[in-house]
Amino acid sequence: MERTGFMGVHRTWEDWASICLGVVTVLTPWLAGATQNQTITLNAVIIGMAVVVLAAFALVNLHRGEEVAAFACGLWLMASPFVFGYAGSQLATWHYALGALIAVLALLEFWQDWTLSDDELAKHGR
Repeated sequence: MERTGFMGVHRTWEDWASICLGVVTVLTPWLAGATQNQTITLNAVIIGMAVVVLAAFALVNLHRGEEVAAFACGLWLMASPFVFGYAGSQLATWHYALGALIAVLALLEFWQDWTLSDDELAKHGR
């Protein structure tokens, strides 16, 4: 059964949205004014860059692994305030929201790609 409609097909706008979410994630320590802790700042930069790179890979050559890795990045971003001890801060609120958006978007993309063959995945964005 072929899925049609707006939510049934993996579209390139979803990858571009992931890139934007990754860029915002990189910038969150500066947007929240919380750059004093290098570990927390480096975590946000690494996770944000990973989301950007994974989404860029999905634009070029789609595989299901990108969505799985992006989902893991979203979960880690939501967990990192507890791991690094900044759970009550404004930066944590940014990370909860962005992590949830990244994870939900990755799940949507994975769901859309679940039944596609490797040949169909290769035609993504064309």
